[in-house]
Amino acid sequence: MTRPALAIIGNGMATARLLDELASRGGLGTFTITVFGEEPHGAYNRILLNRVLMGGGVEEITLKPTSWYAEKGVRFVPGVAVTRLSHAAQRLWTSDGKEHFFDTAVFATGSTARVPQVEGLKRPDGTLKRGAFVYRTASDVQHMRTHARPGMRAAVVGGGLLGLEAAKGLADLGLSVTVVHLFDVLMNRQVDRVGGQFLRRAIEKLGITVRTSVSTKAVLGEKRVEGLDFGGETLPAEMVVFSSGIKPRVELAYESDVPVNAGILVNDQLQTQLKKIYAVGECAEHDRIVYGTVQPIYEQCKVLADVLTGTNPDAAYRGSKVYTKLKVAGVEVASMGRIEADQTDDEAVQIIEEHRGVYRKLVIRDNRLVGAVLVGDSSAAAGLVQLFDDGSPLPANRLDVLASGEAIPGSGGNDPEVCNCHHVRTSTLLGEIRNGCDTIPKLSARTQAGTGCGSCRGQLANLILKNAPAVAGSRKG
Repeated sequence: MTRPALAIIGNGMATARLLDELASRGGLGTFTITVFGEEPHGAYNRILLNRVLMGGGVEEITLKPTSWYAEKGVRFVPGVAVTRLSHAAQRLWTSDGKEHFFDTAVFATGSTARVPQVEGLKRPDGTLKRGAFVYRTASDVQHMRTHARPGMRAAVVGGGLLGLEAAKGLADLGLSVTVVHLFDVLMNRQVDRVGGQFLRRAIEKLGITVRTSVSTKAVLGEKRVEGLDFGGETLPAEMVVFSSGIKPRVELAYESDVPVNAGILVNDQLQTQLKKIYAVGECAEHDRIVYGTVQPIYEQCKVLADVLTGTNPDAAYRGSKVYTKLKVAGVEVASMGRIEADQTDDEAVQIIEEHRGVYRKLVIRDNRLVGAVLVGDSSAAAGLVQLFDDGSPLPANRLDVLASGEAIPGSGGNDPEVCNCHHVRTSTLLGEIRNGCDTIPKLSARTQAGTGCGSCRGQLANLILKNAPAVAGSRKG
């Protein structure tokens, strides 16, 4: 019996996770799966691009090497773009001129960099001027590294997560770096004003100049980048990197008559308004929300795998409570839910430790945690995420929830969650370490810990060093 053909358009982190979820449900044997990826390599972790900027190979951040697809019976078509899709004909066409049949298709096209309309950024042919870059793909980062020289002046436009990571990477390469941010708070989607001040101080201690509330009007220079114009004020620079947000990639869906808004419109089963056409990840819009962080995307992939394989036909995605826990340019940052107390009866608890450079804030509503911001020390994040997710009542002494995990009801006690992206607890990791997973790649392959945002990799290394049998002091993960 011929297996139905499943086409997955895009090969980013959502596709990597969806393939894993399908595999765990027997889906790789249920469908004939074809993955179409525009980049020449297997799926990789875009959050860890800074390692490539620092000289590492793409294989260091790869989630699915090209060999994985063949080994699992998945047809992988790299280096081509899907240019058109016909729902009625159940066909799609790729940039190499080939036609492909499908029974079911999944849009996992992700997002693209949101580059502002800036005068002088591009050449007459539409390509970026020499010295101008977008921080989005492995190829982008490799070109940045080739161009960068110690002592060169660089400007990074955008003070979000990836912008600060790009700035840190360039500073580590010996460049003089200035971060230019449109808003008055760095990472303004994740932290409040006070948290932004602490983050800014930590970034400036790295030797990086920060300019906030600045709008870039033009890129100066005829043939190559010579600086930025802020509308009367200029900043000399031989290199400019744009990392000023992302937007869902919906052009293919729109041109294929798949209904879109900001993202591709999907229901609780991640299905579009067209039968057997689905969307998942940063390109999908569910209940008027487009998610751009790892955890909601992984939750969507679980539901979609249930639906596609029939494991649970009634599986439904109801939206996500968003939280992030990252190390941004070497600074620990965690954020979840609301970052401001915006209702009359909301309670805000803030702890400021100027000397340590640590800021912690809780937002409480009806005795439940509805938001938190941690900068400089995110050790309480795992317990807070548990309270945020399950809505447990908080103790009368609010400071208890910022103590160790043992003090937080339901937080895991002596078995705290180490990897928030994949919900992997200490006991699971210790079991695998004692069974021979004595490097981070081995441990990640067995548990998936460290393959999401990557912020827990330091904890994984410490667990390995302390618990691997006969581990030598010089062993590295």
